[in-house]
Amino acid sequence: MSHGASTDIEAVEAANTALYDAVEHADLDALTNLWMDDGVSVVHPGWPTLTGREEVLRSYALIMANTDYVQFFLTDVDVSVHGDTALVSCTENILSGGPAEEDGSAGPLVGGLVVATNVFRRTDDGRWKVWSHHGSPVLVEREDEDDEDGLDDGDVHL
Repeated sequence: MSHGASTDIEAVEAANTALYDAVEHADLDALTNLWMDDGVSVVHPGWPTLTGREEVLRSYALIMANTDYVQFFLTDVDVSVHGDTALVSCTENILSGGPAEEDGSAGPLVGGLVVATNVFRRTDDGRWKVWSHHGSPVLVEREDEDDEDGLDDGDVHL
């Protein structure tokens, strides 16, 4: 790997981390600065495809406004850079929660897994910006199911 390719991969990794940090901190200004100006799209788990910068940023604003707490633990991160385009695939291990309890303790927390593909483009000033994000929920096996549902142990449930 040439030094330039290594530097590009590190820059894309930093841009990818910044994307998740902006959502965790509900920082719409930072998030806005991370997205390309045009031709963007996003698929949030369970949502239809959203296209256009305004629609994409509005979706993040809605998510952040309606999520009291969210934290991403990224695993299986793989970065590929081809010219001015980069592809990042990863697993988002998400911990999110509702409002704090009356005594100030953390509210109920929920975990989830999403596989994500983030596509970045290098801008004229050399910065890597998000062009597209696609997240799909991961179906997990539940071992606590009894056989009343007619499914054998090991079958995948939603």
